[in-house]
Amino acid sequence: MRLGIYGFGSIGRLITKLALERGHEVVGVIDIDEGIIGKDVGELLGLGSLGVRVGRDVLELSDADVVIHATTSYLDRAYNQIKSVIELGIPIVSTCETLAFPYYRYPVLALRLDRLARDYGVVVLGTGINPGFIFDTLMVTLASTVPTISKLRVVRSLDVSKRREALRRKLGVGEDPVVVKRKLESGELSGHVGYAESIYLIALAGDLNITKVVEYQEPIPAEETIVCGDVRVEKGMCKGVRGYGIGYVGSKDVIKVEFNAYVGAPEYDEIVIEGKEFNVTWRSTGTHGDLGTAAIILNTIEKIYQLPPGLHLITELLPFKIRFSI
Repeated sequence: MRLGIYGFGSIGRLITKLALERGHEVVGVIDIDEGIIGKDVGELLGLGSLGVRVGRDVLELSDADVVIHATTSYLDRAYNQIKSVIELGIPIVSTCETLAFPYYRYPVLALRLDRLARDYGVVVLGTGINPGFIFDTLMVTLASTVPTISKLRVVRSLDVSKRREALRRKLGVGEDPVVVKRKLESGELSGHVGYAESIYLIALAGDLNITKVVEYQEPIPAEETIVCGDVRVEKGMCKGVRGYGIGYVGSKDVIKVEFNAYVGAPEYDEIVIEGKEFNVTWRSTGTHGDLGTAAIILNTIEKIYQLPPGLHLITELLPFKIRFSI
């Protein structure tokens, strides 16, 4: 496929590199970083010259079969970017977390995007590793083996010392926990974005009417000085974040997604399905978030032509639904 890349930060570069390895052609890349504008994409990736230079104008993506968008977690900030691609008549798949289920936080923008995408005959979809897979698509896939479901829980735990610096900054690693808590509450630090989006993706796959969603995040102080590779966190400083989202039906908590990301954390993903007939517990050794996101994005662009024009959700590509009994 001929790909356009909107956003050439760390995730955009990783997606581009993997896309080239898969045999896709990158025909345009744009970004706002003046430090890379005009530079050869291949040279920035350490692959040698590709003959494609980073630009700033969306028209430089006009020869693409599909555009991969990777700039921000929040749809209100990404809306005009996505809109500009739709108006080129090109399908777009985005890593924007809140686009995974935009009807929760941005219902008006979601309806506008859906109408615009239908008018221009293109598909718009948001996905990634989370939301997009572990907290929702994988959960639905595993839960489809249980005839009747009463409760779902998923936990993702990762050692942020093994991740990119940008993620550690989002979690306030090394800062005063009091300051990190304030920044999380004000939105200055994002922590994990998408607890509610994942809950609603699961609920939709099971025709479950969620009546309330609660999201919470807090910093984790280091009990002692921690050194993991090149990362050092002094005793009492923030080593990462723990958080959760809970979806309720009435007073009953039905879906819970938990995120533990800190220096030295055990690496695993765990899903627990409580069913009327039997229970299932599934556990992995962990999934690399950045590489997983890149893989999900590339696997998704190869499937979007199965969908009619409009704004879509990643769970629509699944061949089955699940059934709750509350």
